Amino acid sequence: MVVCSPACLLQAGDVGSMLLREVESKVGIVSRIVEALPDRRHPSYVDHTMSDLISQRVFQIACEYEDANDCDLLRFDPAFKAACDLPARRTALQAGRLPISGAPLASQPTMSRLENGIRRRDLYRIAKALVDGFIASYDRPPEGVVLDIDDTDDEVHGCQQLAFFNGYYHERCYMPLHIYEGQTGRLITTLLRPGARANGKQIVSILKRLVKMLREAWPDVGIYLRGDGHFSCPEVHDFCDAQDVYFVLGQTGNARLAQRGHALIEQAKARYRVTGQPVQLFTSFAYQADSWALPRRIIYKAEITALGQANTRFVVTNLKSSQPSFIYKNVYCARGLSAGQAGRMENFIKNHKTFLHSDRTSCHTFEANHFRLLLHSAAYVLMQTLAEKGLRTTQWAHAQFNTIQNRILKVAGRVSELKTKIKLHLPTSFPLKHLYGTILCNLAKAVP
Repeated sequence: MVVCSPACLLQAGDVGSMLLREVESKVGIVSRIVEALPDRRHPSYVDHTMSDLISQRVFQIACEYEDANDCDLLRFDPAFKAACDLPARRTALQAGRLPISGAPLASQPTMSRLENGIRRRDLYRIAKALVDGFIASYDRPPEGVVLDIDDTDDEVHGCQQLAFFNGYYHERCYMPLHIYEGQTGRLITTLLRPGARANGKQIVSILKRLVKMLREAWPDVGIYLRGDGHFSCPEVHDFCDAQDVYFVLGQTGNARLAQRGHALIEQAKARYRVTGQPVQLFTSFAYQADSWALPRRIIYKAEITALGQANTRFVVTNLKSSQPSFIYKNVYCARGLSAGQAGRMENFIKNHKTFLHSDRTSCHTFEANHFRLLLHSAAYVLMQTLAEKGLRTTQWAHAQFNTIQNRILKVAGRVSELKTKIKLHLPTSFPLKHLYGTILCNLAKAVP
């Protein structure tokens, strides 16, 4: 409902979206995507700039309005209209959009035309823009970065291009590839892939471009690759050796590896029979599969659980000096399942896939679905920055994205459009209203 008066206009809106505007002013991920996309539309038929369209879609995804259909109603939301009015993207002839009396944002058909007009070379430029944004998120070169790489299933229910049946998941799906910085949770890039896991050559083709970009920006940075067993293949091993990249990868067990570890697991069983307590023993040895060019160091864990069950794991690495227990517990297990709880990498993907709903790949063309995944990745960057920088020193700094969305972003407020200013009014009974001041103060101190 809009209330008109001689002095101002009043309307309700999702005022939490204005926090995303402040985060964008620091990270500039929307601006990077806009710069990567050529505008092929005829100027005579353009009502919404590329900045309007990308910021609207990304901000709505971050606030858990992941469907393009949501644009039909949210295009009139005054808070979203104010949030999408990014001063950095205005031209000399644009005065900015007023949140109530100004023109509405884009509708669903306009957004769908944008998604279906993306070409393959545009996707490469956007993915590169995500990497550029990751590099720019550091105010000085880091000593090392951990490339946590993993894929996940994205089930489809239509006739999407390149969606294949996957025997492991028993469904037709895509297999998007996620790469995060394992120490901070910052997204590096994501790629939509057909519904089959990538082979060694395909993984190397991705890592080759990524490592090159990181080394051009930070020549002395140490790069560590960490992933599950299906990323352990001779092409990846050889590439890491050639590029001075350290790797710690899971290794699928086989009869030869089980034979090498037989003595240690028997020792663990004997100790359990004496103490009745869980046992973990570690060792390392050289192993060369038939397809490997040279022997590799294998870390072996022989474990007897509290229930007396044997649990063995193998990890392959080119780290020479560290102790086997340290490599397994402190390096490898930091990304995956540890002690029955989800590790960091699983939580990164959970935030991206479950809470930002990046599996909404319902377009027919592969390019449009890939573009959607990249827009969700931009929303992840905003949410992760909001948590890392805006919510630091608060109890919400490590909260999952759905908690931040429901408690902080999706808050109804009153928007007042005055003659000389715009005011946002939070409910007086909103228990976290003082947190907004803390967020804005923290973001103001953050290095742009």
